[in-house]
Amino acid sequence: MKIPEKLIVSLLAFCAGLTILVTLGILYTLASEAIVFFSEVSIVDFLTDTQWTPLFTEKHFGILPLLSGTILTSFIAILLALPVGLTIAVYLNEYAPRSFGMSIKPILEILAAVPTVVYGYFALTVVTPFFQQLIPSLSGFNALGAGFVMGIMIIPLISSMSQDALYAVPKSLREASYGLGATRFQTAFKVLVPAASSGIIVSVILAISRAVGETMIVAIAAGMQPNLTLDPTVPIQTITTYIVQISMGDVAHGSLEYRTIFAAGISLFMLTFLLNNISFWFKKKYRQRYE
Repeated sequence: MKIPEKLIVSLLAFCAGLTILVTLGILYTLASEAIVFFSEVSIVDFLTDTQWTPLFTEKHFGILPLLSGTILTSFIAILLALPVGLTIAVYLNEYAPRSFGMSIKPILEILAAVPTVVYGYFALTVVTPFFQQLIPSLSGFNALGAGFVMGIMIIPLISSMSQDALYAVPKSLREASYGLGATRFQTAFKVLVPAASSGIIVSVILAISRAVGETMIVAIAAGMQPNLTLDPTVPIQTITTYIVQISMGDVAHGSLEYRTIFAAGISLFMLTFLLNNISFWFKKKYRQRYE
């Protein structure tokens, strides 16, 4: 191997190793502080207590209210983004002219480039007032508006990855379906979508991970009240918004209250790590299903 090629290989290996080192560094930072936190707070109480009030006089350190808020907003987001994103992907891949699909795809992906703080104010000033006309009891800060706008934000992720998965389906499956007399609709939803299911599932799981880690939209539009509820009409607080709240500097550095952000952070890390590994498992298991 020539010297320039060795340098390139070494550079690539360094970049790959650097990402692993950064991940390990993040995990070490979270774990080292979380261990100190759990030396003072029972991990059983952390996982089972239904109240999260570390800044109150009567302190409770139950992560369930933050976890429920995170899951609720992410569920609302994926409930909107999955059917819309998948429909867009099927239309662009199977129905739209190729020139139209190539031109509209970058426009759709602009949604992913919009700053999330803009999405947050859009949820607070446009989406929530609209929903309040339909649901008069809807609070000014709520999970519904925040989750709905999060769904809009992740539509490009699902549509783009699903379209790529559909495009990768062998043409022989399309031709065989048409040869048996199937319509374009039947071919799209009964042949191509199942054939591309692994890629579609991966896109959905990655979109959920993106929604779980979202901060600004929920911080602006969902409120900062850690309620253990599945009611989308009331204010909630997610793990990320709590971390933002404590990181603003109102809590003494090194205190127990301050270390709660590391306990919440490692919980969020484990949740996203689990989702990403599930997506990797699906991709690996079903990659050659229709080959």
